[in-house]
Amino acid sequence: MISDFSTLKTDESPLRSAGFLPIFMTHSRNELARSESPHWFCLRTQPKHEHIAAMTLRRQVELPCFSPRLRFKKATRRGAVWFVEAMFPGYIFAEFIYPLLHRRVEHASGIHGIVHFGDQIATVEPDTIAALREKAGEKETVTIEPALETGQIVRIAEGPFRGLEAVVTRIMPARERVQVLLEFLGRSVETEVASPKVLPVTQGRF
Repeated sequence: MISDFSTLKTDESPLRSAGFLPIFMTHSRNELARSESPHWFCLRTQPKHEHIAAMTLRRQVELPCFSPRLRFKKATRRGAVWFVEAMFPGYIFAEFIYPLLHRRVEHASGIHGIVHFGDQIATVEPDTIAALREKAGEKETVTIEPALETGQIVRIAEGPFRGLEAVVTRIMPARERVQVLLEFLGRSVETEVASPKVLPVTQGRF
């Protein structure tokens, strides 16, 4: 993840992670200045404007860009609501030939610079971008909809028990409902709730 950037320090060495190996490489500015090959770079953007910055680069500079997002449910006062946020808040990816376009990219609207560590500039492995794109699809969005399990602690997002935590005791996929056990007014109560109206708090079984 982007928070791992702080661990990337050595020249020409990859940043590795459990999901994608390797993710990032570093190159000196002088090396990239002589390069005639395109690389995927990580660009800093204004938070919550990642998708807009990517659209601007596509239109103004005509670059391949990638701004993956996450779609997930969150409990609100209105119940369970779908939210969409950047997968990497404050960052997007773009592919270009560094000596030809880095100045235009860095001065494009919404772009705050190319991620670097001193004189070392980070590039992203093409296989990592390809894997992320495969997961995100054409809409560049990964929907997180975790499967409920027996024994899992959930929070009820809608209805008379909204806000209470409960334990899933039975899954009824055909009816899209779950049976949960909760504490209400000092008593243990077992009730059925529509699956979309509960949100996971923890994973696990009894």
